[in-house]
Amino acid sequence: MQLQMEDMDLQRAIANAQPQLVESLSHVPEWLLMKAKCFLPHMDLSHVDGITGCKEKVLWLLDTLENAGPIIWKQFIQCVCMECSLPMDLEIELMSASGEGNLNQKQEAIAEASTQSPSPPTGLGRRRHGSNSHPNGKMSKQQRLDSAGRYRHLIIASVSQRYGNGRPAGAAVLGQAQPPAFSQAFVNLVIRQSKASRLKERADKPREDLAGMQEAEECVDTAVKVSDLFESVVSSGTTRVILLFGKPGMGKTMLMHRLCQKWAEGALPQFLFTFLFEFRQLNLISRKLTLKELLFDLVLQPEDSPDAVFQHLLENAQHMLFIFDGLDEFVGNIDQPSSPYVSPVLHRPMSISELFANFCFGRLLPGCTVLVTSRPKKLPNFLLSRADLLAEIWGFDHEKVEEYASHYFHQHSFKEQAIAHLKNNSKLLSMCLIPALCCIVCVCLEYLLRKRLSKVELPQTMTQFYIKMLLIFISKQQTEGTVNEDTQLNHHRTAILGLCDLALKGLEEKKIVFYVNDIPEHVKEFASLHGLLTVFEVKRSDSFPEAGHAFVHLSLQEFFAALNLMINNAVDGNYLKKKFSLKSKWTLKNEARTEFMENFHIFLSGLSSKECRTFLTQLAERNQVWVRDKQAAILQSLKKMAATNLTGPKIIELCHCTYETQDLELAQHVGSQLNFKYEFRNFRLTPLDVSALVFIINCGRDLTHLDFAGCPMELDCLEVLASCKNIERLSFRSRKYGDEFAAALSKSLPKIKSLKKLELTGGSITALGLTGLAQVFPNCLQLEEINLQDNRLRDQDMGKVIEMLSRVEKLKMIDLSHNDISVKSVLTLAKGATTCPNVTELHIRKDTIMIYFSGQPRRVLRSSNLRRSEHKKENAAQIRNLKLRLQDCSLNSQHAGEIAALLRGSAHFSEVDLSGNQLSDEGCRELAESLPEAHISKQLDVSNNQISVDGVCCLLNAVNTCLNVVEFEASLHHQTAILKFIGDREFASTHSRNISRSGDQSGGGESQKSVLSRKIRLTDSRFPTRDLDKLCTMLKKCSSVSELDLSNNALGDQGVGKLVGLLPELKAVNSLKLSGNQISLSAVFGLAQCLSALDHIKSIDISLGNTQSVHLTFWESVRNSSTRSAGKFPAHPQHLENDHCFRLRECTVSPEDMDTLCQILGKCTGLIELELSRNALSDQSIERLLISLPLLHSLKLLSIRNNKFSPNCTLLLANSLNLCERIREVEVRSSENAFLHLAGRIESQETSCRLTDCSIGQNEVEELCRILEQCGRLAELDLSGNQLGNEGLRCLLDRLLQVHVSRLLNLSHNKISQDGVLHLINTLSTYRNVTEVQVSLCSKAISLIKFTREDEPRKILRLTECNFQPEHLPKLFSLLQKCTNLTEYISTNNNMTTRAVEDLLQAVRKSLGTLRISIEEQWVRNESIASLLQMAVHPHGNVTEITISKDKGLLRVGMGFPHRMEKMESVVSRLNQCGLEAKHIHFLQKCTQLQELSWSHVDLNNAEEAMLAGVLLTLPTLRKFELTSSSVTPSRMGHLVAALQQCHAIEELNLGSLGLDDTAILMLVPGLHKMPLLKRLLLNNNNIGSEGCSHLAEALKSAPHMEEINLSHNKIEHAGLEKIAMLLPEMQNLKRVNLSSNSIGPAGGERLAEALARCRHFEELLLARNHVGDRTAARLSLSLPSMCHLKILHLQSNNIGSLGGTPLAKGLVECQQLEEISLSENSFGEGAIRTLSEGLPRFTRLRKMELKLCGISDGVSKHLALGFSRCPVIEEIILSWNSLGDEGALELATVLPRMARLRVLDLDNNRIAARGAKKLAEELATCCRIQVIRLWSNPVPKNIEESLTKQDARLHFSFF
Repeated sequence: MQLQMEDMDLQRAIANAQPQLVESLSHVPEWLLMKAKCFLPHMDLSHVDGITGCKEKVLWLLDTLENAGPIIWKQFIQCVCMECSLPMDLEIELMSASGEGNLNQKQEAIAEASTQSPSPPTGLGRRRHGSNSHPNGKMSKQQRLDSAGRYRHLIIASVSQRYGNGRPAGAAVLGQAQPPAFSQAFVNLVIRQSKASRLKERADKPREDLAGMQEAEECVDTAVKVSDLFESVVSSGTTRVILLFGKPGMGKTMLMHRLCQKWAEGALPQFLFTFLFEFRQLNLISRKLTLKELLFDLVLQPEDSPDAVFQHLLENAQHMLFIFDGLDEFVGNIDQPSSPYVSPVLHRPMSISELFANFCFGRLLPGCTVLVTSRPKKLPNFLLSRADLLAEIWGFDHEKVEEYASHYFHQHSFKEQAIAHLKNNSKLLSMCLIPALCCIVCVCLEYLLRKRLSKVELPQTMTQFYIKMLLIFISKQQTEGTVNEDTQLNHHRTAILGLCDLALKGLEEKKIVFYVNDIPEHVKEFASLHGLLTVFEVKRSDSFPEAGHAFVHLSLQEFFAALNLMINNAVDGNYLKKKFSLKSKWTLKNEARTEFMENFHIFLSGLSSKECRTFLTQLAERNQVWVRDKQAAILQSLKKMAATNLTGPKIIELCHCTYETQDLELAQHVGSQLNFKYEFRNFRLTPLDVSALVFIINCGRDLTHLDFAGCPMELDCLEVLASCKNIERLSFRSRKYGDEFAAALSKSLPKIKSLKKLELTGGSITALGLTGLAQVFPNCLQLEEINLQDNRLRDQDMGKVIEMLSRVEKLKMIDLSHNDISVKSVLTLAKGATTCPNVTELHIRKDTIMIYFSGQPRRVLRSSNLRRSEHKKENAAQIRNLKLRLQDCSLNSQHAGEIAALLRGSAHFSEVDLSGNQLSDEGCRELAESLPEAHISKQLDVSNNQISVDGVCCLLNAVNTCLNVVEFEASLHHQTAILKFIGDREFASTHSRNISRSGDQSGGGESQKSVLSRKIRLTDSRFPTRDLDKLCTMLKKCSSVSELDLSNNALGDQGVGKLVGLLPELKAVNSLKLSGNQISLSAVFGLAQCLSALDHIKSIDISLGNTQSVHLTFWESVRNSSTRSAGKFPAHPQHLENDHCFRLRECTVSPEDMDTLCQILGKCTGLIELELSRNALSDQSIERLLISLPLLHSLKLLSIRNNKFSPNCTLLLANSLNLCERIREVEVRSSENAFLHLAGRIESQETSCRLTDCSIGQNEVEELCRILEQCGRLAELDLSGNQLGNEGLRCLLDRLLQVHVSRLLNLSHNKISQDGVLHLINTLSTYRNVTEVQVSLCSKAISLIKFTREDEPRKILRLTECNFQPEHLPKLFSLLQKCTNLTEYISTNNNMTTRAVEDLLQAVRKSLGTLRISIEEQWVRNESIASLLQMAVHPHGNVTEITISKDKGLLRVGMGFPHRMEKMESVVSRLNQCGLEAKHIHFLQKCTQLQELSWSHVDLNNAEEAMLAGVLLTLPTLRKFELTSSSVTPSRMGHLVAALQQCHAIEELNLGSLGLDDTAILMLVPGLHKMPLLKRLLLNNNNIGSEGCSHLAEALKSAPHMEEINLSHNKIEHAGLEKIAMLLPEMQNLKRVNLSSNSIGPAGGERLAEALARCRHFEELLLARNHVGDRTAARLSLSLPSMCHLKILHLQSNNIGSLGGTPLAKGLVECQQLEEISLSENSFGEGAIRTLSEGLPRFTRLRKMELKLCGISDGVSKHLALGFSRCPVIEEIILSWNSLGDEGALELATVLPRMARLRVLDLDNNRIAARGAKKLAEELATCCRIQVIRLWSNPVPKNIEESLTKQDARLHFSFF
């Protein structure tokens, strides 16, 4: 009966527990199957293999075992309880139902068999029987449970005794009393929990704070209770790790004690056991421990059966809580276990770090819960990735502070007063949010309130509170009659110093627990008595417990350590600086753990304040100077740190340190060094942090930016932030910031008076939060920008946004991007924007929403001006133009009606952008129909809206129906469709101008449509034929279109023909582009026919290359037939309306095609230019073209470019001179480019032929000469760069008479030698009309023969670097002897020796006239003056000129024929007078006719000086004397001046570059008085000052014939210049004055300008490089018109700006006779340049204009280019070193062909790129007279430079 009852109990138990049992066994199905086979060895269990579900397998096996009988069933259940780790309640129930006791024999056998099988997985592991104290060696399960229960009660009792409320104070720790300040009631802390998954993702990333690592945009921290941390703990079999961290003083340890207490009281029933380990005690364990030793030896030993208890702990790990408190205090290194998947041996000893790591990884007691606390500093990476839950202790909030204060002061009558004092002091309240500081504040407040003072003054900083706390603790132990605090401090000084030493030594040794032997007795007594040290029980393993001492809080130890450094006599300032550093919130992975100094630097800073100086002086027993020096070291360190690059956490630390010093000067310095922008990323900020930050910002003078991203912060921080007065920009970014945050922020924002920009992005703000913010935004008077990106705003919220925010007066922009909106919201916002008067732009694109406001405050209307103000306000509303951009907003045709209604409304739009939607053709039609009623001033963009040709036609129709449409651009391929408008005002203005021009105000609708010129671009659309007809129909209606672009539409020949047929209807068109339409040569012919059919075509430009280009332009003056016939529009200023240009490029043209083309073009009466480029024309095609030239009656230019010519073709082109009498120039370059210039009519004019670089050799010379002989009008023949050689040259020269060249023959670069040079020289004597031969065999290789048609007696020979050898010299001399008419021979570096020169001088002679011989050789530099003079008298004739220039190596001798010898008696007489030797007789005889004597760079010795002064200067015929750049001593100057007094006939005196000063001028003045015929006085480059200038002015009064004065590069100032200015008007023959590079300022300049008004005879005025400025320029502008003969004016570099530039330009325009103007290096401004440009056409004689470095840009280039083009004789334009770009180059290139005489265009150092350079090269090809265009230092790519230089060598890209 009893057995049946037991079976029934077992069945009921199994039935009740079956779900839980099946769940547990389903984790180990293999183990269950193995056990079933053991209990049922003879049964076939193969059926189980067919069952798929795990739980179904378990149920079937359990049913099978149960059906095997009650005995087997009971044995199986007992086996499960013994071997499996089941939940405690299930195990107890099954054991009770199945019975207990020893196993029978079968059970033992089964159990033994099971021990041989593998253990099941972790969580249901097989239990092994350990040794125990039972006599039989075995112990029943119930007995083990009883032992474990007793141990549990023992643990509970121990915890209750240590941490419970009812325990005697300190009874558990050796009878020591707890400190009074820290024995208060526990107040719950604020704890915030985040998801640990985010932590795992960021475990290996750099971080600023532990809080930052769990920051996630989708995860918001939530407040939790302590019990909530364990709610998710379930019996999962997996170890759960909880990481709880907090800043110092937040109460982590106190919380752990409270947690143990609550467990002991039964508040955490899910845990059977709780073990608390403090790392500061674990630091004391040096040896390795087993798990069992860790639990029993360090915590509590079981009373009995330790092995059974330990086994029970192993089996119930999931119900165990292990607390590891203060991980940051652990001094060892904790690393991840090497093999986390292998379970360690339970009995293997391990270090503390290994034990902790294996706990966390579930290798010890798998399934337990591990709670770890730490400060937020370096943690093992594996722990961060392993943590399942992360939470932070935030300390107290305001409610908790009040609760704590209520507990603290509950026995005091001043309780309410104390709480009110805390609540009313914001700084104090911020400090109390840290529980440890709150306790200290309450201690201090209690002490002060007890004294019943009239005014309670608490400390300001944390350091001062600690000092105050120390003094209070000391005072509390004194009797009433005790003396004051200073006396008490002195009394305990020794103990305090000892405590400081203990604190510092502990920190340096990383020691925070001290033994009795570590502390001096007097220090221990003092600290224990005053509650500064706490005493507790310490276990080092299984030894007896010892007494351990520690500071009541680690921050207190840091305080005393910092105090030690400040009062220690052995510590100096340098050591302090070394120890002082800011603590980072993170450390690198490979960085060693730092000492326990979280607040050490803050205390050091606080002790550096002035308020602490007395306290330190007393403790250190030193004077205040000594203390102040130490404090200064800390302050200096803070200043240096402020100048470094700090991260956000370190900035906060720096702010704390600075705040602790309470030094306003330091705070201001720190604030100024932080770059006025503070960025904080991913670390928590407390109100105390923000309070320190606000202190720094408020002490600064500048506005700052605050940027918080991912920073958890309490709402109290915002209240602190409100006290900051210098915030200009405030930014918050975090999902943690929601409506509650917004509500708190709304209270603070109005208090931040300087706030201009607010960012609340990436948050969780909804309409509720926005509403609260919007209500306070109007009170933010400076707010301009609001950013609410990426929040939780919904559709229904958007309608209120604009209305709410429009009341913010200065608001300019709000960003609502990345919120949850739909199309409905888009339209709602659009409607709101149109109705809100101060919205200027609404920009929505996908998730981007930007609203811009005018930012103009609303004005209050005054009653007196009410009506007028209202009128102005209405006008202002009318001119408000709204930009509406609704891009990619999923708008479709159904929404088009609403959008059209918006457009029809009263709002005025500048831009409407609807691109990227799905409006389709129907939507575009509705929009197009609304446009006539819409007010759009710029453009409407409907691109990317799935439109077809129908949609394009609808929009194209708007060009006709909407009067203010000026441009339409569409492409079906690119899905673009844009309509551009002109504003109402511009439209009205243009309309009125056109009405006034036409004189017809009743034109009706059609005339109004033609008021504006419109542009239509329909490109890349590939219109089918049927659609093309529709398009043509629409285009016919667009009669006012001015530009039409139909490129890339695959129109083909037929389509192009249809469009060309529309041209008669499009009367206003001036540009038609048909590029990329796949046309053939047939279409080209058709387009060419338009030239004769349509007389208003300007040009046709066609290219049939890979990228086809077709562009037709029309004369703008032809708008329509009525206006043309009426003559209302003037003709083009440079061309007639029927002038045409035809350009054809990259098209293969056969001879037959050329005939066809020429026949078509021949019918065009106005064709003036024909260009054929890259057409690969054959010789036959070119020949056909040349033959047809007479048929092209109007042609002025034929260009054949980039076409390779054969030698025969080159000759064909040359022969064109004979084929067409209108050809004036034929130019062929490089056998690739040919240009034929034709005259308008046949008349007798000279022709030119230039065949350069065409490889013409000896074989072609005969044929070329035959061709040229037929042309009797050849003025110039250029064959440079060919291959004539000596023989070809000889052949050509032999037929020179028949060729009849009348001006120039250029044979340069033709590879000739010295023999060829002799052939050229021979022409001087052979041909009468050859006037000059110039030959050079150097790199320039110049060979020129100049001719004259007149009977010119002058013949000149110039030879340079011909390297004549001895065998050539006789031939040369022979040729020179034959040339009896030679007038000048110039030889430069021709290898002429002294002997050769002497022979030359002897050889040349003539019967009558003059001959000048110039020899320039290196040896001249080294010859003495006497030798050169002796050589100079060798010629046969009389010497008339001697020039010696040592720097150039030049000797020049002028001779007169026939020779006239002076009588010997006269020579001897003069010789005696001079005291010279007889050897000079011959010299005097030869120089009797000497008229010019010029020496330069010579050093005269005494003899040479005597000859110069005594002989040469006394010659009666001497008229010109030059002595320049030579060394002349004062004594020699005296001799020279004395000699000059005898030169009564001298007309030109040049004493430049001699270093003459005022004294020398004073010596020169008497000589000037005796030169009555003096005309030119050159004294440039000397040191003449105002005094010398005054003397000079007096002397010049007696020079009536003076024509030129050069005083440039001297030191003339105002006084001297005034004398000169007074003299100038009196010198009636003076024509040239050079005062450049002096020191002339504005005053002297004005005086000179006034005098110039009376100098009508001046021709040249050079005032460059002075400083006359704007006033002089303005005054000069008044004088210039009266200088009617002025030809050259130089004013470069004179500091003339826009104020003087404009009037100067106006004055210059009046000097129409000017030939050269230099205004370089002045910043005139665009206005002056425009004025000058407009006046340029009046300069009919202007040859050269210099405007270098004048700041000229593209903006004025068009005016300047047009002005230059109207200067008829301009030859040289200098525009280098300006800012001209491609646009400027294009403008200049356009006018190049109009400047017929231009030779040089200098554009060096501008901003011209490839496009501009190519255009210049293109136009240069048509300008044969231009010699060079300089483009050095422009941004042209090297390959382009090389290509263009090869194309035309006249383009210079190099500096030299």
